[in-house]
Amino acid sequence: MRNVFASGHNLKEWGGPLTPADTMRLKIRRTLTLVVACVAMAPAFAQRGALAVPRNVDQLTDRAADIVRGTVVSAYVEKHPELTNLDTVVVTLRVRETLKGQARGTFTFRQYIWDVRDRYDAAGYRKGQDLLLLMIVPSRYGLSSPAGMDQGRFRIERDRSGREVAVNGTGNVRLFDGLAADAQNEGVALTSKQAGIVAKHRKGPVELGELTAMIREFARSE
Repeated sequence: MRNVFASGHNLKEWGGPLTPADTMRLKIRRTLTLVVACVAMAPAFAQRGALAVPRNVDQLTDRAADIVRGTVVSAYVEKHPELTNLDTVVVTLRVRETLKGQARGTFTFRQYIWDVRDRYDAAGYRKGQDLLLLMIVPSRYGLSSPAGMDQGRFRIERDRSGREVAVNGTGNVRLFDGLAADAQNEGVALTSKQAGIVAKHRKGPVELGELTAMIREFARSE
């Protein structure tokens, strides 16, 4: 995006030195540009402090363009290269598994930061994290974020028995609400173990293998 508010060489576009009225028009134009940009980027807002409609596994999968499991190799905060008043975090993962999309090798995305606290901890992304991310399609400004905000960002850990488990930023609350009906409507056959999880799980970590298997099946049904 060309910056027409920069100064110097842009004065000629106004036919000479700027008058107070010209200056005011520039300020209004710049403000409107930022407002339009933020509206366009609304789905890609950072998570902290944000509210989102609860989404289940099927809905998150449907909204995601890329679903990857990987290890964070870098995460840093910088200004957006075009919208220079906006803070963003740039995250790169070494891809371990792709459940949806074409990500191979590494996967990099840029996420908008609207909460000042996220500037100091890269919105919670840290090198070495093992994550499962369900990412929405990037906006026209190259910004993306997990589907459903924190709901589409799963931290992978091992439980006391050594099993890999996943938990999202909302503690997996309502992650399986209505999923049995969704599976039936979309022709997705849940295993008996998966059906048990869907029926009984309310919150807390879920076995990673069962979660990714369900995500794959719902992705195939689209």
